[in-house]
Amino acid sequence: MERFGVAVAGTGFGKQVHIPGLQRCEGLGVVAVYDRNLAKAQAVAQEFHIPLATDRFSDLLERQDVQVVSISTPPFLHFEMARASLEAGKHIILEKPVTMKVGEAVELYHLAQRQNLVAAVDFELRYIPQWKQFRAMLPRVGKKRLVQVEWLVQGRANPQREWNWYSQKELGGGALGALGSHVFDYLRWFFGGVHQICAHLSTAIKARPDRAGVMQPVDTDDTCHILAELTDGTPASISISTVAYQGRGHWITVYGEEGTLVLGSSNLQDYGHGFQVQFAPPGKEWEFVATAETFPEVFSDGRLAPFIALCQDFVRTLRGETTPLPTLQDGVYSQQLMDLCHQSHRDRCWLSVPPQLIG
Repeated sequence: MERFGVAVAGTGFGKQVHIPGLQRCEGLGVVAVYDRNLAKAQAVAQEFHIPLATDRFSDLLERQDVQVVSISTPPFLHFEMARASLEAGKHIILEKPVTMKVGEAVELYHLAQRQNLVAAVDFELRYIPQWKQFRAMLPRVGKKRLVQVEWLVQGRANPQREWNWYSQKELGGGALGALGSHVFDYLRWFFGGVHQICAHLSTAIKARPDRAGVMQPVDTDDTCHILAELTDGTPASISISTVAYQGRGHWITVYGEEGTLVLGSSNLQDYGHGFQVQFAPPGKEWEFVATAETFPEVFSDGRLAPFIALCQDFVRTLRGETTPLPTLQDGVYSQQLMDLCHQSHRDRCWLSVPPQLIG
C-alpha cells in the first residue's frame, strides 16, 4: 500500500499529539518537523527519530518525500501555512480554529478544491466511541425541547499561568477558539447546525506574567456564554470556561419529549477521557449506555486515540475511499459561528446565521 510522507509544523500540540499520532497511523510516516526555533525542532526530531528538522517552513514544501503537511501551530499562522502548502500541492491536516476569520477559511476551501487536495480539520472529538454512541441515540429523545452544553474546566484558572499567544486576541487565543470551535462543529454534526446566535465573551484574568515575570495584558476571552436557536427551532444554551476551578468538565444534555440523553466527562485533566452516555425515559431512572465500539489502544493522553482514528480516515480518503473525515467545509462552518459570536458580543445582539458559505 502507498505510504505518504508527512511534515509536521509546530512542536507544542504537534509534539504532544500530531507526531506520535501520525507515527502510529498505518500509511503515514513523519519525515520532517518545523519550528521557528531550530534547536526546538532538532530536539523533537531527535526524540521521535524524524530525519529532517528545520526552521524554514519552505523547506517542507520543497521536499519530494512530503505529500502531507500537518499544521499544529498557533491559529494566526494557520492561513498562510495552509495556503502555501496547498499551493505547493500538499494535502493538509489543519488544527482548529482553522483561520482567524471565515473569509480565509473559505479561500482555503476553494484552493483545496481547485488543487484536488484533501484538507482535513482536527475535530477529533467526533471519533470518541461514546460520542458516536450519543449521536446514534439522539432519535430516542423524540422532539427536542432544549440542548445544553457545559464545558467548564480549570486549565487556565491559575492567574500565574504564563502569558503567551493564547492570551492575545490578534494571535487567535481564547476559549472560544480553543473550545468553542469544537462546540460549533458538533452542534452541526449532532443537530444540523444553528439558525440564530447571541454571545457574551468575558475575561476574568486580565493580566498574566510573561516568561520574564513581567505582567502583560490579556485581551482574549476565558469565559463564553452563548445562546442559540438550532436550525429546527430548538433552543440551545452553551457555557464555556477555561478558568473554572473544579468545573463540571464537558457535558452535553438533550431534553426531549421521549426522554433525556446525556454525554459527559468530569475529567478536568484530559478532555478526551472519561466520557459516558446516559439516558432516562420519562418517569424512569438514569441508565448508563454501554458503548460497543472501543479504541484498539488507549493512551494516557486522551486526545491521541481519536486523532489516530481521524488520521486513518485521512489515509483512506487519500486512497479514494469515502469516509466521514472532518474537512475544511466543517472548518468554515465553525469559523463562521465564531466570527458571529465576536460580532454579537461587540454589537450586543442576536444574529442570524447566513446560508452555508460553501457547497
